[in-house]
Amino acid sequence: MMVLCFLSRTLQLARHSSSPLGRQLCSASANKPVLTLFTKKPCPLCDEAREELEPYKRRFIFQEVDITLPENSVWYDKYKYDIPVFHLNGKFLMKHRVDIQKFEDQLMKLELQNDGNQ
Repeated sequence: MMVLCFLSRTLQLARHSSSPLGRQLCSASANKPVLTLFTKKPCPLCDEAREELEPYKRRFIFQEVDITLPENSVWYDKYKYDIPVFHLNGKFLMKHRVDIQKFEDQLMKLELQNDGNQ
């Protein structure tokens, strides 16, 4: 969650920036899909999943939600036996292990939608 908060502040600053680089940062980041990992520590399967997704990291914004934190109790109740769980743009995508084909298909679909909306 901290990454997203930082990112949104960065985007707000970039959006109001007079520099071309600032506006580019805002534009590029705003169009990237958001991949959310629901996790807790320790989670060896989550570590494996992060490694599998490493080659794709430039194509999405990554955020982690620690389900053991008190403010995330709803996610803990829902996913305590299923981590890692992934959502792409707020929608359930996969759990337990990374399904690379499913991930690539959904990521490509979102990228094509974003390209069409520009």
